[in-house]
Amino acid sequence: MTLPTADTAVTYPDGDLASTGTVLHVEPLADGRSAVILDRTAFHPVDPVWPDQPADTGTLTVGGRVVPVVAAVVGATDGTTLHVGDAPVRTGTEGWAFLVCHLVDDATGVEPGAAVEVAVDAEARDGLSTGHTACHLASLALDEALSGLWTKEVPVDGRGKPAFDQLAIASSRILPDGSVDEYRIGKSLRKKGFAAAELPGALAAVTDAANARLAGWVAAGADVAISIERDGDGLGERRRWRAGLPDGVVEIPCGGTHLRSLAEVAAIRVELDYDVEAASLTMRTAAVPV
Repeated sequence: MTLPTADTAVTYPDGDLASTGTVLHVEPLADGRSAVILDRTAFHPVDPVWPDQPADTGTLTVGGRVVPVVAAVVGATDGTTLHVGDAPVRTGTEGWAFLVCHLVDDATGVEPGAAVEVAVDAEARDGLSTGHTACHLASLALDEALSGLWTKEVPVDGRGKPAFDQLAIASSRILPDGSVDEYRIGKSLRKKGFAAAELPGALAAVTDAANARLAGWVAAGADVAISIERDGDGLGERRRWRAGLPDGVVEIPCGGTHLRSLAEVAAIRVELDYDVEAASLTMRTAAVPV
């Protein structure tokens, strides 16, 4: 079968939970499942390079048959080989097509050219969108709360604060209505000017400062509009989370799903845990939907 030559057009950045498309390719996988590739989809897939947000759940309806999607991953092809979930290049690399691979257990009747109705589980999506939005805001609040522990000039975040999150992030997991972020505070960060030795004594004050900033943003509610700015509709195009916070507009590169306004959240709080021996800071973020 001929492999697609263009990126899958994705509509999840607009918050879509449903879409229609056409089957372009069906790839049998070694584990017995199949990867169904459409020209257009509302499904958010897992990106293997930075798998912070889990894939959407939902169904494909083809010819009246409802086919559950058991997973969704980013695929990539250079026109000769299809890589499903393990692309050898970063998403957006020139000369490659980046595709949403809907993984199904049984692709019987799903053939190239068939029309497909895509339906995403709304409750699951909403929980992850809330968690991802809270994660971004928590990272900005943490950057500000830690700003006094820097002794040298370093790159800044979208609010002009020392970019601790960007410089120290080791992993991030988006959860329903929350997230868990792990930061590595090793020699390289200390050489950049981060006063790690002062963090244990300052941890309670840093936590309080971050939560106070988050409470202020949540209190602004509907005044904090959130959008996704993007260079195009293709999966491989750059996307940026953009929020109009009370003290200015901030943007963060991101390919996930998000809320449209902080009016959808009643509270966001973080808990911080610093493991001195492991040189690791863990931030657990929890949001309370309205």
